[in-house]
Amino acid sequence: MVAAAAAAAAAAVSPLNTVSSSGLSKLSSPLFLPSSSSSSTPSYPSLSLHHWNPFLPVTSRKPVNLTIRIEASSVADAETPVDTEEESAPSTKPKVGKAALPLKRDRKRSKRFLEIQKLRESKKEYDVLTAVSLLKQMARTRFVESVEAHFRLNIDPKYNDQQLRATVNLPKGTGQTVKVAVLAQGEKVDEAKQAGADIVGGEDLIEQIKGGFMEFDKLIASPDMMPKVCNLGKLLGPRGLMPNPKAGTVTADIPQAIQEFKKGKVEYRVDKTGIVHLPFGKADFPDEDLIVNLIAAVRSVETNKPPCQGVLLEKRHICSSMGPSIKLNIKEMLDYKSPAAA
Repeated sequence: MVAAAAAAAAAAVSPLNTVSSSGLSKLSSPLFLPSSSSSSTPSYPSLSLHHWNPFLPVTSRKPVNLTIRIEASSVADAETPVDTEEESAPSTKPKVGKAALPLKRDRKRSKRFLEIQKLRESKKEYDVLTAVSLLKQMARTRFVESVEAHFRLNIDPKYNDQQLRATVNLPKGTGQTVKVAVLAQGEKVDEAKQAGADIVGGEDLIEQIKGGFMEFDKLIASPDMMPKVCNLGKLLGPRGLMPNPKAGTVTADIPQAIQEFKKGKVEYRVDKTGIVHLPFGKADFPDEDLIVNLIAAVRSVETNKPPCQGVLLEKRHICSSMGPSIKLNIKEMLDYKSPAAA
């Protein structure tokens, strides 16, 4: 009897009963109390400290409240979901103005240029008739634009045997007024004046050129004047005005040379990148005249070409002086026949 009474008294003062009686009123949920059907060893971490330990810190003596705070924060996090898709999704704000242009170089173009370049496809090859028609539609400036041909050749100009410098007589002219100066002496002076030369002189004209006189487009010299003209190489060479036999500007037949340049004879040469730039008329020319001049220029390049492997004309473009380029179909251009010839 005495032992049973002692066991009942010990059970009455058990710490588990103390926690259950005192902490039950503070708990908002009875989930932390073990059920009657549970085993003797509790599975809840909050009840693993039901044995009193005086060496535990003060915060660990109340694990129930700590557990409640953790669960409350986890519930709060669960109630406010984080939308990761919106943070990772890129901005879909459309670009406006020059920022919407696909190429950086187009940001420096004028509104006129950006409008007219929509008339053609940049990578499409056009036949000659369509290309010339588009070219004239794109020439919308206030002045009459020149039209130019640009050919990338399959040669390497750094070698002496792959240089290209020649002239071509454009059948329909260039549409420009050419001012011709002639260096001659003796009877050649009178012949040059009668042929229509704008400026004629000898040593006196050489002295004027040394002083900075450059008011002419072509300089023609007779062969006997070349020893004196050699001293002008540094002045005339960078401007492309130095007389040269390949360009037809050093000749004994001065009247014929003057007439050819007045009518539309054009000198061209390949630059250091292997490209030939050649004007062949004005934008106000009839379509047929521009085509005739263009074909004459192409045939001249083919005739005077240096030895090369493969196709000579790698890329072919025409354009107005203030407009975008138009790519040509070289095969159709070489096979083109004018309606008059047909």
